[in-house]
Amino acid sequence: MKSKDKPYILYVAEKIYLEVSKIKKKNNGFSNIDAIDGFIGSETYKEVSSGKFHDNWFEELEKKNEKIPEETMRLLKIQREMMIKQLIQYPELYYTKSHFPLEISQRAFDHLWRMCESYELWCKETNQKKLILLNLTD
Repeated sequence: MKSKDKPYILYVAEKIYLEVSKIKKKNNGFSNIDAIDGFIGSETYKEVSSGKFHDNWFEELEKKNEKIPEETMRLLKIQREMMIKQLIQYPELYYTKSHFPLEISQRAFDHLWRMCESYELWCKETNQKKLILLNLTD
């Protein structure tokens, strides 16, 4: 891949990735799993899981009069809906009495992990190693 222009579909993945990276950096000794767990319930998580991240971003793109292909916009709207469904919030139900995540919480965790992996793989494909902070794909 020659172009280092980030595809629109990765903007939310980058936001998640950078926030998870900050959590890990602030908490010495945190694993990637701990950092993603820490991300769940954060303000950014709430913004992404409610669809507000995409709504605000779409407004910003419209104000800038940025031309986005119709198919790309359709995919971004699907991505927004998928985020809402996959990251559904039930914070008081995150763990069972045995401290295992509930299925709905595990689904959110898995989705966040995949988003971070996608961003990291794009960094590798475009030879932008300095952007890889979590080393999920090693």
